[in-house]
Amino acid sequence: MTKSFGSQIRGGESSCRVRLSTSKVLSAGGVLNIAIALNWEDYNKFGAELPIDEETLVIYEAASQTPPDALPLAVKPGEAIAVPIAEIARPFGDKSKNMVVLGLIAGWTGIAREALLHGIEKKLGRKGPAVLEPARQAFFAGESFAREHPLAVDRTLSPAPQRETPLLLGDGNEVCAAAALFAGCQFFGGYPITPSSEIMHLLSREIWKFGGGFLQAEDEIAGIGSAIGASFAGKKAMTATSGPGMSLKTEMIGLATIAELPLVIVNVQRGGPATGIPTKSEQADLLQACFSSHGDAMRPVLAVTSVADTFATTVEAFNIAEHFQTPVVLLSDQEIAQRKEAFEPIDTSRIPVIDRLRPTPEQLDNYHRFAAGADGISPISQPGTPGGNYLASGIEHNEEGAPTQSGVVHERMLQKRFRKFDALQRRRDLIEIEGDLDAPIGVIAWGSVAGVCREAVAIARENGLPVKLLVPRLIYPVIEKVYEEFFASARHGLVVEQSFQGQLYRLLRMYVNVPDGFISLARPGANPLIASQIARKLEQIASKSLQSLYV
Repeated sequence: MTKSFGSQIRGGESSCRVRLSTSKVLSAGGVLNIAIALNWEDYNKFGAELPIDEETLVIYEAASQTPPDALPLAVKPGEAIAVPIAEIARPFGDKSKNMVVLGLIAGWTGIAREALLHGIEKKLGRKGPAVLEPARQAFFAGESFAREHPLAVDRTLSPAPQRETPLLLGDGNEVCAAAALFAGCQFFGGYPITPSSEIMHLLSREIWKFGGGFLQAEDEIAGIGSAIGASFAGKKAMTATSGPGMSLKTEMIGLATIAELPLVIVNVQRGGPATGIPTKSEQADLLQACFSSHGDAMRPVLAVTSVADTFATTVEAFNIAEHFQTPVVLLSDQEIAQRKEAFEPIDTSRIPVIDRLRPTPEQLDNYHRFAAGADGISPISQPGTPGGNYLASGIEHNEEGAPTQSGVVHERMLQKRFRKFDALQRRRDLIEIEGDLDAPIGVIAWGSVAGVCREAVAIARENGLPVKLLVPRLIYPVIEKVYEEFFASARHGLVVEQSFQGQLYRLLRMYVNVPDGFISLARPGANPLIASQIARKLEQIASKSLQSLYV
């Protein structure tokens, strides 16, 4: 279920779209099979987010007095039916319209009647019979209308197969917060901002149960500052925000970098710049995540690709932060963060959890916090450890932490801070490649667009196209070797992303020789990418690439 709404604080237009399938669902899908408009003015504000075509069934409020052949839509739907939804709901209360609609859908499609009733009881039962029973009756009333007014085209669905084990249901923000607790996060400091706030909400309620602490700070800068302080004190720490908050946190990210303090910073991306479009998804903060600090600074940037993937990738962000003693930016986006997704239960026994390297008693005899070892990773102490006190600050320092103005020492410490990531750039497991490794056409996608591209590539393969797909979980530093191998056979293809500039495409061209046949398919936020459209683009590329062989 994908939610979309206006950015008015006191409410406004809202919508959701639900995609159901007996096979795995990887994206919100394309054209709607069924569109429901309770209010035409609000419905049309969503434009391309709720597309219809000549086969769509449109259900709308009869009180609008709009004839079926005069709907305010750019495309004439396959069938339109006016339902007096408000009138049917009136005996059961003003808030019963959604229950009537559920009854209509169940009656016309046969979708999980008993499961829907069970869900209504689970959701409203705790509010007592005075709330639950009218909701049930509104559902039955909608179902009765559907029976009495059959559709012109039968749209009954086959029943879902029975499962032995239930699926999990959650959104990306919930899963991110749960993963942080599993990874051992003991402090969260942040400030509420759409669309990341649910991470803070869940942790404010749950982190105490695991011995952790929580601070809702007065602003974004204080939020990350408190998290850095907690990390210095020896705790796994996290903050979460969106694009405008990342802008404010930038200076503090540089502090954590030079002080070599582990920290996870979640950026749930939304439309920008400035306040931008707070409630729409976008992938335009990538370059900010990689390069926003001044000076020579490197920080790992990870990206989640689905609600389910958010768990393992969040734990990975903590592991990388702890092992390499660095801030890590974890990129999500509104699409993943706030959509509900059903997924297989997570086997946490297969997900390792890593803690920071601590000094041995021998090392504490003459402790050098920033000693430049072979791999650049030096043991990190915490206040109160006998022999382990050291100075951590934002000024350049020597191996002991003492401030320095020496260019020689500055270069040596820069080498240390960059050398740490040599091992990270060999982590092939942080990039997924699907399909024939020798395929001549390739697709690269990240974040929420990865699911859309997985479906697009599946369509292309069904049509006989030789296509492979690369999805990075580690975006930066760029694992150059894997991309070079990917491009060795794939000389044509797409880099697909939801940003105006095509930021991943530009980032790759900084580090890798991207073939001329690879083009950027970039679209800004609030303009959903659809799998069938990408598949058609791949057909065009395949046709041109074959022609080039004979030129």
